[in-house]
Amino acid sequence: MSSIIAGFIRLIMKIVIEGMDSAECTRKIRKALKEIPGLQVREVSLGSAVVDGDTKQRAAALEAIEKAGFQPHISA
Repeated sequence: MSSIIAGFIRLIMKIVIEGMDSAECTRKIRKALKEIPGLQVREVSLGSAVVDGDTKQRAAALEAIEKAGFQPHISA
């Protein structure tokens, strides 16, 4: 699914996140993702996250998850 906002293509991306094993991990990921300007965090649950953003925001989401100490993988 995608949408065009202000000339940018925004895509919904599901990220599978390895290493999450508690509610604290979920809070840590949610906090890291919400700090990315313009990224819409649709859902964060144990083991995954769903975000909506442009290419730069989605790349920043993967980087933020890695910096938080987890291994992100884009889900097909």
